Parts: sequence; structure tokens; C-alpha cells
Amino acid sequence: MQGASQLFRVLLSNAEAFQSKVTNHTDILTDLETRGLIQQVTSPEKLRQAIKTRQVVYLGVDPTAKYLHVGHLLPLLCLFHFQIRGHGIIPLIGGATGLVGDPSGRNTERPLSEASVVESNVEHLVSGITDFFTGAIAYASKRLPPSDTQITPPEIRNNLSWFKDMGLLHFLRTVGVNSRVNTMLARESVQARLSSQQGISFTEFTYQLLQAYDFYNLHKSFACSIQLGGSDQWGNILAGIDLINKLDPDPKADAAGDERVFGVTMPLLTTPSGEKFGKSAGNAVALKADITSVFDFYQFFLRAPDSHVGTYLKMFTLLPVSQIDDVMNQHERSPEMRTAQRLLACEVTELVHGEQAVNRAQAASRVLFDRDYSSVKSEDVLAALKGDPRLQFCEPSELQDTPIAKLASKYKLVGSNSAAKQLVASKGLYINNVAVHDYQQTIQQSDLIDGRLVILRSGSQKQLVLVVH
Repeated sequence: MQGASQLFRVLLSNAEAFQSKVTNHTDILTDLETRGLIQQVTSPEKLRQAIKTRQVVYLGVDPTAKYLHVGHLLPLLCLFHFQIRGHGIIPLIGGATGLVGDPSGRNTERPLSEASVVESNVEHLVSGITDFFTGAIAYASKRLPPSDTQITPPEIRNNLSWFKDMGLLHFLRTVGVNSRVNTMLARESVQARLSSQQGISFTEFTYQLLQAYDFYNLHKSFACSIQLGGSDQWGNILAGIDLINKLDPDPKADAAGDERVFGVTMPLLTTPSGEKFGKSAGNAVALKADITSVFDFYQFFLRAPDSHVGTYLKMFTLLPVSQIDDVMNQHERSPEMRTAQRLLACEVTELVHGEQAVNRAQAASRVLFDRDYSSVKSEDVLAALKGDPRLQFCEPSELQDTPIAKLASKYKLVGSNSAAKQLVASKGLYINNVAVHDYQQTIQQSDLIDGRLVILRSGSQKQLVLVVH
């Protein structure tokens, strides 16, 4: 990571070029509102005036896990919208605040993580955030007008760098003396916990002061004027604005009624069933391919319900809203074609995993769902299903000498050899979409797709991809 002074120079460099870029784009606040990316804004009209000149914007990321998941997409994309319009951005990982735990949106206290775990999570998140912006820049370059201003992945900060050497007395005399307990108690996150059976610890109660100091420090060191966050961060953001106004007052601005710092929150998405977006049975859909395969990532967005797909297209892509409206009109005429879902899955997969990943995911989808094998390439299927339990490797002799039914049992497509035998008898076991007619039937060379793999299917849904080593 670069030092503070070097980052400050980077954030303030090429101001005239950035100014031109900002003024030549549609008002970002209007665009974000149109896309449904805005929940609340402090002083929206004054912010609208402020962003006519270049601002520095920051977003905090909590190191509760080693990887980003789709719930992070909304805030990261909102931050990226500011970057592509020429504003400076700072993704901030809470290496210090992660040791405390944010009470926002929680009914119970977070278990305190070991310092070594938080440190490891921070290291992985730095890589994950860098990868996201690298991919987002490549994605945007194909969808936005050419620009003379080069966009590069941002410098990522860790708030442990300013908290690790701060003593308790200094913190109390700097932050504590400027914080009113009655205001802290009134925060929604605190009120929710106070009314719960468990209550709230002093540790989590002070979290809002730590985050407030983050905003103050970034404002002082890097001229940061805007904080982004989920809607559950509203109270923490207000605490930061209040602290800046107390520790770094500007008499001229105050006299003129101007505001120098702002907060913007985004909605917390849920599914139609009310579950947290991107989570199923407690498992987050990760942006990292070795945790959530490219195929499963693609399928997650392909399964978007008709009632939400238009909203997701506006939120999770950089496609013009007018184009999205046209796609939705087409989709409403023929919803069975799932045109909007296919576009959404392709766009977000390219954004996160790259253009080649879309090709791989589409190939795997044809194999497992569309059952169209005419143009399938084995390398695309292998890449898309990497780490997926449906993908299994066999020796050539095993694949061609062992009855298909026994292979289905061995590789857990069915529960046992007897179950496989019954499935064959009922014409419910398929190889490459053709029913297996004999329990002793084996795989022939002509059955191999692209000379290397076969698809076994049990009933209408369960599949197994067997690949020659």
C-alpha cells in the first residue's frame, strides 16, 4: 500500500482532466437514483452542487470473511459509478473496526474474531477488491464512451493503520469528548439492541465512534467528503459528519450555510421471500470462483424472478437505462424466453469474472440445462464447473469398461447400484440426453462430447459430468 502522502497526491492529480470528465457526464446522483442505488442522502441538493466539482468518496468494507459476496456488489458498484465520473475513491477495510464488531442490523452480538483471523481476512479482501475494480474497469471500457482519463484500480486503505498506535486517553480526549451519549443511544442500531434480551456491550456501543473517526481521518488526510454505506450504516455516517463538523469546523462554510461532507446510503437488497440477497441456506454467493463456481454464479442471476430482474439490471450493470427498458418491454412480451435474465447473468458474470467466464458458464448451462451439446467445448465446461461436485474425473479404462449404471452409483448420481438398476428399468437414467436401455450398457467412444466427457442424468434435474483424465 502507498503511504498517505503519496495517495493524497494520486487523489488530487489531474484535477482539470477529472473536472472535464465530471461535468461532461449525467448528474451522478440522478443516475444512481434512477438505478435504485440510493436509499438516503444527507442534504441532497447541496450534494448535487458539490459533485459538480471533483470529490473524494469512501466506502467501508467489514473483514468478517475472506471473500466478497454478491451483497458487496451494490456498494462497490456505487463507488465505481463515482470513479468512472472522475471522482477519487477510497475503499477502506476495517482492520481495526473488524476487531470490535458492528452492531448494525444484528439482533445479537458478533463473536469477537481473533486478531490473526481479521488480519488474514484483510489480506484476502485487499486482493478481492483489487480484482473487482480491475474487472469492473475492463467491463466499463466496453460499455462507456472513450475517455482520455485513465482509470486504474484504487488504493485500498486499512483503518488499523491509524488506530493501532492510538491510546485510549487520546481517543477519549479527541472523539469521546465530542460525542453525546444521548445521541449515541438514539441510533437505530443501538435502540434495536437495547430492546433485545441480550442488550449491547460497551465494545459494540463504541463502534459508531470508531467509524466516525474513520470519516474524520479520511477527510483530514485525503479531503474525503462523501461516505457511502448500506442503509444500516446511516447512524454511523451521521456520527462521522457530526465529528468532522466539531473537530474541523469551517466558520466561512458554516456562516454561508454550506456543507462540506455528505452521506449516501444504498438499499439492503432482499429476495422476494425476504432472505438477504445472495444467500441461500446460509451460504453467500461469493465473487471468488474457487468458492462459488462461475457456473453457479451465472445461474444465481439467471434464476432472478421476473418481478426483480429489471431492478437488478439497473443496479448491477452499466447498461443505459433506456436499453434496459427496451429489454424489459421485450421480456414482458415473451417472458418464457427469459431474455432479461440471460442478459443479467451475462453482464454480471462478465463484470466479476470476465468475458471468457461468460462463455464457460454458457457452455456449462447448455450441458446441464439446455442439453444442447452441438457446440460444447470441454475446456469451457471444465473451467465453469471447477470445484463443482457434479464434475468427476475418470481413467479412460474405467469410463469405457464400467457399466453406466455402476458409474452413476459410484459417483453419487444415485444412491446405490440397486437404485441405478431400478432407474434403468424405468428409463430414468440418461447418457447425453438418451435413455440407458440396458443395465450393462457401457460408454462408447462415440458418446464422448468433444472427445472427452459425457453427461449422465437422473430424472429431469440431477446431472453428473464424467471427464476422461
